[in-house]
Amino acid sequence: MKIVPAIRLADVASLLNAKYIGDDGFQITGINEIHKVEKGDITFVDHPKYYDKALNSAATTILINKEVSCPEGKALIISDDPFRDYNLLTRKYRPLTFSLQQVDQTAVVGEGTVLMQGSVVGAHCKVGRNCLIYPGVVIYDHCEIGDGVIIHANSVIGADAFYFKRRPEGFDKMHSCGRVIIGDSVEIGASCTIDKGVSGDTVIGSGTRMDNHVHVGHDTVIGKNCLFAAQVGIAGVVTIEDDVILWGQVGVQKDLTIGKGAVVLGQSGVGKSLEAGKTYFGSPTTDARLKMRELALMKRLPEVFEFLDNKK
Repeated sequence: MKIVPAIRLADVASLLNAKYIGDDGFQITGINEIHKVEKGDITFVDHPKYYDKALNSAATTILINKEVSCPEGKALIISDDPFRDYNLLTRKYRPLTFSLQQVDQTAVVGEGTVLMQGSVVGAHCKVGRNCLIYPGVVIYDHCEIGDGVIIHANSVIGADAFYFKRRPEGFDKMHSCGRVIIGDSVEIGASCTIDKGVSGDTVIGSGTRMDNHVHVGHDTVIGKNCLFAAQVGIAGVVTIEDDVILWGQVGVQKDLTIGKGAVVLGQSGVGKSLEAGKTYFGSPTTDARLKMRELALMKRLPEVFEFLDNKK
């Protein structure tokens, strides 16, 4: 999430009532969690296991729960609870907005677009030209929809990320301040859910087609001309390149990449990154031809056992 105009390190530290290391006027131009950071961003880390990753990331300001050596060209804010303070910042610079209209007055809807009864377009949204939005579709705040997009009934674009911190008293919710960006000529089936980024963008590339009951998790980036069948579930921070096909009930684990033109057959579980241009099957997924041979051989196991018994 970008912050315009930029904010000063000293001002952010003052807001959080926290100690800081760096020049008072050090500029912060964005807020992002670790998977999406860019130069100028502030991010947070609250576990020693991830200190090095955060300190060596592209982020230039790190909200951290221990005073450590500050890398050159960066700044630190020392917090007793970085998760809490990160939430405080995202709520301040992208607060929740509430609209009582079908189309919020801050939204922009392109010429030729049809919004059927019961559909909702939230604050600061942009919907392109010649789109068809069916009844019951909800487009949350700050989402951007391209031209010629079709969204079928009861789909939700931009719901909160599924992101929580476990505490002794229960789960603490991360405030989602990202967006969903949908390219041109995308079709999304009925009752699909596309979650917004935690602080970055969830992206659906132009020409992609989704069947009914597809879920896309936060900060996932999907390429152009992909095809997803019913009940596909994709976790957060996944990269799916162009021309990928996921058949029915495929499940995709978080933080991995599926290469261009890959095909994953139905009811498979993707637990690690997949190479481009291959067909996969199984859980965990492997090359489809090898998996089919495995299954064929497994069917012959009774014959093997019978042969071994007769040899005794």
